[in-house]
Amino acid sequence: MATDERTQPLTPDAAYAQLTAMDLSDRSVDSVLQAVVDLVTRVLPGDVAASVTVLAADRPTTLAHSGGLALDLDEGQYAGGHGPSLQAASRAVAVEVTDTRTEARWPDSMRRAAALGCLSSLSIPLGSAEQLPAALNLYARQPAAFGEAARSTAHRFARFAGTAVTTMDGYRSARAVADDLQQQLESRAVIDRARGILVERHQLTPDLAFHLLARAAGRTGRTVPEVAGHLVRTGELLGRAPRR
Repeated sequence: MATDERTQPLTPDAAYAQLTAMDLSDRSVDSVLQAVVDLVTRVLPGDVAASVTVLAADRPTTLAHSGGLALDLDEGQYAGGHGPSLQAASRAVAVEVTDTRTEARWPDSMRRAAALGCLSSLSIPLGSAEQLPAALNLYARQPAAFGEAARSTAHRFARFAGTAVTTMDGYRSARAVADDLQQQLESRAVIDRARGILVERHQLTPDLAFHLLARAAGRTGRTVPEVAGHLVRTGELLGRAPRR
């Protein structure tokens, strides 16, 4: 079976070289942040999930993520109105949780994170709270997963993301871009509804349901929100492989 090079581990220097080689003039903000998320998960040891939280008029959304687990962990914090990713983005401070099972801050979010299998996390701001209210979030399945080397690498990637976003050609402001995310927020709601349908229909976990939507999007050449919207409207999952 062929190996997908996009999932293979990389050294921090090799991954950073890929980032700095990108032509930012031909990139959107979300594609740059997705590249950061994809590469940082290949650099850090262990099964690490990652995302980027952006605040739009103090309303949070996840603009890039590595999969359903990171998205679920982010949205659990958004629903409760507190958590490490929100604090890092709104206050421009790095926030580390060494063990979600014993963390006294944000008890509701920590209980949910532990239940989902996340035992430690690290959230790093991309810039100042005024200019770029955003954070790179890292979630690990082991407690105290982020040592000095991992923290240094995460800060390096977060600095790149913040600098790239604020200097990109055609980039207006982090606030303006975040305000334009309303459509994405609506798409996210549709995706959540579609995931709920698949969870109930096939007895899947939310993470597996999201990946089923993503695979359907890949097979049909459509976006995940388009596939999700079709499922919500018609009950049909596009691009399903024919039964043998």
